[in-house]
Amino acid sequence: MKTLTILLLLIISGLLILSCQSLKIPTYKYYDNLSVDNLGLKKSNLSIDLHYFNPNNVSIVLDKSELDIYINDNLLGHSSQKFQQTLIKKAEFVIPLKFEIDMKNILKNSFAGLLNKEVNVRIKGKIRIGKGKIFTNFPINYTTKQSFSIF
Repeated sequence: MKTLTILLLLIISGLLILSCQSLKIPTYKYYDNLSVDNLGLKKSNLSIDLHYFNPNNVSIVLDKSELDIYINDNLLGHSSQKFQQTLIKKAEFVIPLKFEIDMKNILKNSFAGLLNKEVNVRIKGKIRIGKGKIFTNFPINYTTKQSFSIF
């Protein structure tokens, strides 16, 4: 009986070790559906859909995100969201984000910066993903140039 218990524990331990793979960070693809939800004099709300690819061989869960958005290296706004969204293995997924924008920060970008044909957009922060009860924070740091025109 004691031998059977030890053998069973060894088999279960081996299966757990083989099933635990390190998670890979999702790969950024593109964004779309950028919109202003609420425009105010002090604060405004911005929505954007970020498209990512889950490179993992298992489905994982997106738990939360803490992200800042920068335009020309000036902080534009912050997003803090809880999700509990399942990310299917080896598939693309969408993170719908809502940013709160401090309108004073838009003025810091200056009219000269906003009149340029292109602006630098950077999204920086972390997302928390995992499987079961084990979650890990992954850094997000994506920079791109975006065509921009107010006229």
